[in-house]
Amino acid sequence: MTRQESFKRRVRARMEKTGEKYGAARRVLIEQTNDRPRPEWESPPETSNEALTGATGRGWNEWREIIDDWGGRQSEHGPMVEYLTREHRVDGWWAQTIAVGYERITGLRLPYQQPDGTFTAGKTKTVSVNADELRAMLYDDGSRADLFPGLETELRSSPTTKVPRIGIGPGVAQIAIQPKDDGRVTVTIAHEKLPAPESVDDWKRYWSEWLDAIDES
Repeated sequence: MTRQESFKRRVRARMEKTGEKYGAARRVLIEQTNDRPRPEWESPPETSNEALTGATGRGWNEWREIIDDWGGRQSEHGPMVEYLTREHRVDGWWAQTIAVGYERITGLRLPYQQPDGTFTAGKTKTVSVNADELRAMLYDDGSRADLFPGLETELRSSPTTKVPRIGIGPGVAQIAIQPKDDGRVTVTIAHEKLPAPESVDDWKRYWSEWLDAIDES
């Protein structure tokens, strides 16, 4: 019997005992076993235990024990992903997610740190701007200077690319622009290649203020 089948049996047993519906019983069991980080967790992973268990049949504590037994604390990121894909048949995206989460839990990776050792600051907000106009301004040197007063910027992507890449500060920002049905736009920023964890908070704050500014303009 797989761990996922075992977990489903535990959910059904709780349903019979408490009269709860499947979703409610499942949430309680996940919370009981995985929802709170154990004291030895250095930092929590970004993906929730519920999402991970639903996708893979195992929560973070189970995956941590499996990777520990394999020798994860002495492994690099790439071999860990290959191990999860090959031995546990986890698809590529979830294998990456588990490896990153494990590295955060064990302190092998700091929060926001990427496999190459740099850091990424992310920010998302839905704003009242025109998607095409904002994208055009990001691609135009003069308009981009107006969008980022006092900062040197450099276009790092082709004007035909839907997600502009802008060199700014010590890194590169990817700015995804997604129109919504109500006429507003969801702007998602991933500021990559930051050199230190201290940079993350500074740039998250900058992008939060920048999004507020274009929303008010």
